[in-house]
Amino acid sequence: LIDMEYWLACNEERAAQARFGAVMCCCGPCAMYRRSALLLLLDQYESQFFWGKPSDFGEDRHLTILMLKAGFRTEYVPDAIAATVVPDRMGPYLRQQLRWARSTFRDTFLALRLLPGLDRYITLDVVGQNLGPLLLALAVLAGVAQVTLTATVPLWTVMMIAAMTMIRCSVAAFRARQLRFLAFSLHTPINLFFLLPLKAYALCTLTNSDWLSR
Repeated sequence: LIDMEYWLACNEERAAQARFGAVMCCCGPCAMYRRSALLLLLDQYESQFFWGKPSDFGEDRHLTILMLKAGFRTEYVPDAIAATVVPDRMGPYLRQQLRWARSTFRDTFLALRLLPGLDRYITLDVVGQNLGPLLLALAVLAGVAQVTLTATVPLWTVMMIAAMTMIRCSVAAFRARQLRFLAFSLHTPINLFFLLPLKAYALCTLTNSDWLSR
């Protein structure tokens, strides 16, 4: 599931952003920068703070945002190959996702002034990535409340989530030419019942800079 999650993040999300020269996160496992550009921003990069506190995770996304703010383009290379270590248990995976969620929210705040100068698609994409999960979390909470208070199942909510899941997985399976992506639907309950509450918690604890894995 993590393998498919990474494939989707790179070959859908970043590939789409690259059409506008503004990939919002050049991934840590494999990213290259012009030396002149890096030297120009090195002081800002090494002194990363959030609300007055040092922030040393999400450094790949942070550097990407600094590059975009400086007027550089960020690109995605679809035939690049990189290896990375991924969590193999749920606990480490959730800690990684919590760290990444905090990083995403933090650098979204940093990028707010940047967005008007980028394509409207990028603005919509960034806003959607941050607000979408929170709105979905509210929908899930509303569904749970309906079950609790009225003993009825919120069929429209369930059907909509199921339909969106199958559409996304089918498109990925078609684009990747791999039927295994239909199994990515198994990620939906993990997203609904683990990642959505985690992202809400991340938004409420943005000043926490613990790495969570050491």
